[in-house]
Amino acid sequence: MRLCFLVEEQYRHDGMPLEVIHQLRAWGHQADVVWPGRSLIRISEAIQAGSHDAWVLKTVSGGPGLTLLEAAASVGLTTVNDVRAIRGVRDKALAAVIARSKGLPVPVTYAAARPEEFAEIAEAEFPLVVKPADGSSGRAVRLVATPDRLLDPVDAVEPGGAAGPDGAGGGLLIAQPYVPNSGTDLKVYSVAGELYATERCSPLHPAHAVRERQVPLTAEVARITAEIGDVFGLDLYGVDILLGPDGPVVVDINDFPSFRQVPDAVARVSAAVLDLARRGTRAREASVREAVREAFTGEPVREAGREPEPVSVLEPEPVSVLEPEPEPSSKPVPVAGLPTPPFAVPSVARTNWPAASMGGGR
Repeated sequence: MRLCFLVEEQYRHDGMPLEVIHQLRAWGHQADVVWPGRSLIRISEAIQAGSHDAWVLKTVSGGPGLTLLEAAASVGLTTVNDVRAIRGVRDKALAAVIARSKGLPVPVTYAAARPEEFAEIAEAEFPLVVKPADGSSGRAVRLVATPDRLLDPVDAVEPGGAAGPDGAGGGLLIAQPYVPNSGTDLKVYSVAGELYATERCSPLHPAHAVRERQVPLTAEVARITAEIGDVFGLDLYGVDILLGPDGPVVVDINDFPSFRQVPDAVARVSAAVLDLARRGTRAREASVREAVREAFTGEPVREAGREPEPVSVLEPEPVSVLEPEPEPSSKPVPVAGLPTPPFAVPSVARTNWPAASMGGGR
């Protein structure tokens, strides 16, 4: 197969996806790399030539790679993840609205252009977690204890990021009430339908010593993670979850994350990329568009002369015999059927989710 990876400068030495690229080449596939931040790209000819079976994106939020991926999708090329799904999670304000409208455990979210505007939020809702709506890798995420601390300088700025005086880079900010937690974040990765849970130190509690490791996946967390993939149409993604006093709360969603602590991550992700390139990503034509419209109007989208396509989760298909599928070292939880024995997970919407912070780590 012929694949084109869009990799931005921040990830030029990162194991994910560079090791995936090497693995695909070792399996005999063509894996080209485009560096959107440091190379001239003859974009119209490169994309319209249609010389690649799929385009794969690993980029920072707001980076130029997403535009190139959208250009590929605009002429009918397969993208991994589906470009509409990526846009839906890259904007954290948009992601919060979509997720909450679908009954996912995402807190009330406030948006403002300047941090001082969050002073209008009732003091009882403080402390707040404030961060850029287009942030990534924990950039400029901070815990604000009281309204008078909203203008305190920001210490956590992404290296090379163009941050303004408040560390937000001049874009939209979001704020969400903080939920007390143990200082440990739960990161759940989905590799084309297989779920793996890991725990790590929260970016808001750097002094809390936590050894990053794989942990058991509970039925409730598995259901929430799988529903996120279904709502947004994602195939390769990660979800940050806090285990608050009232249950799990989603604090961030990332497309194509690091997949740290996933057993045989490089082989699994490489096989998933090939499979998705062959059969197309699972995002439905109208899923994200319908979620956005319903979030603001309460009315489902109906195109003229056409009924919307049914939403379903595709069963994963085996990888081609050209590349033997790696043997899993631990039994994953498949998305389809949510999940299979030893436990079953009912799909029941919850209405009273606790308030929590939207985390910023990848």
